[in-house]
Amino acid sequence: MVLRILKWLFGIVVVLVLCVGVFVATKGKDMLHAATGSVSRSLCSAAFVSGVDPDRLYAEEQLPRLGPLDWVLRYDIDRERHEVRAAIAGGFAARAVHRPGLGCLVVHGDVPEAAGIEAPAFADAFADQSALVEPEDPALRKALDGAFTEPDPRSPRNTKAFVVLHDGRLIAERYAPGYGPTTPIWAHSLSKSLTNALIGILVREGKLRVDEPAPLPAWQGTSDAHRAITVDQLLRMTSGLPFDDNDDVINHLTRMMFLERDMAGYAARVPLEHTPGTDWAYSNTGYMVLSSLVRDAVGTSAADVERFVRRELFEPLGMRTATLDCDATGTPIGASNSYASARDWARFGQLYLDDGVIAGRRVLPEGWVAYSASQTLATGYGAGFWNNLVDKGSVPVWDAPWGMPSLPKDMFYARGALGQYIVIVPSERLVVVRMGLGYGGVEKAIAEIITALHAHAGSLLAQ
Repeated sequence: MVLRILKWLFGIVVVLVLCVGVFVATKGKDMLHAATGSVSRSLCSAAFVSGVDPDRLYAEEQLPRLGPLDWVLRYDIDRERHEVRAAIAGGFAARAVHRPGLGCLVVHGDVPEAAGIEAPAFADAFADQSALVEPEDPALRKALDGAFTEPDPRSPRNTKAFVVLHDGRLIAERYAPGYGPTTPIWAHSLSKSLTNALIGILVREGKLRVDEPAPLPAWQGTSDAHRAITVDQLLRMTSGLPFDDNDDVINHLTRMMFLERDMAGYAARVPLEHTPGTDWAYSNTGYMVLSSLVRDAVGTSAADVERFVRRELFEPLGMRTATLDCDATGTPIGASNSYASARDWARFGQLYLDDGVIAGRRVLPEGWVAYSASQTLATGYGAGFWNNLVDKGSVPVWDAPWGMPSLPKDMFYARGALGQYIVIVPSERLVVVRMGLGYGGVEKAIAEIITALHAHAGSLLAQ
């Protein structure tokens, strides 16, 4: 009897081992490499870009996604070499390196040669408010209190920063322990709105047109279905490229981000699922194509891209903490990999509130802001920004609302994974930035801020 049970247990173990082997040999191998790539890049950015505790960030950001893999995943932070290595059960290793001024890069092979960029000391638009701005108004304090509360321990919000500008003036801010006014925070898909600005600058300079096919060399073949895709369709996510931010074990997003050396080159090869201009689908690959257009228009290297971004956008806005990662080919990772303090993201939002003008200098083309917020098909998306024009239904795949129904209709916003927001409300002359590692509480807090502004308009501006 005992022997029979042992044989039966042995058979189960053999089957399980075979199943694991088949899984690892197919999609599992890529999944495990993507997991170590994600951990190494995230912790590299935490340690060497943001300057926050990487172990805590791992627990709050990476651990909830890893599940049982946490038991066999190990990472090492080498502060002397400015790199992070991660591995699962001693294999599937990934290495991310930090390059000064160029962010962190998951390395495939040798580290690409690139001259580091020293970030210049830009003028601080809030120099007269260098100390933490804690509101005196009880209603504003209550709104910030609510943004940092944790009503459900099973689904923590992990709010890290909350900043409020009214009429261009910083009137309230708050930060979690370990974060502050100069902490660069991973923006996730706020980066797409940053890419919108870079495309807008190139349009202003006459180097691109949104209504013309994207001038991507890889798409110029006469039989290539991608050839007709316009810059506008890429910005609006109606290019025909597939919805790539889903729950598949390996999707186009994770493969591009963690398994490919040339991210834009991979994005350009993704097959179309729809005729361009007919359907909306959230597309990180499309924004990597846009990023390659930026690279091609300004030079050939990551250093060329960074100089352009700093000269034309970060410096005029005083975004001193901002960094935009580039891949190994020098293409900015404009779909997802930028970093800046919450104050700097508020400066970016103020640019859009002020119709693309800063201190009398036109950064974005006239009409660009209205174009960016205008509705795409029947969705709540514009062209690099979300809008508040759709009250019913939800974003496909995500089952998330298109907008924020309790806020004014003219509101538009940038949105990134894990609850990154730049919310712009023109009718209220308001910009609100929320950064964190979880979802919830943003809409309610902004509604309370607007109520407080209405009740104490005069006294708030006098603070």
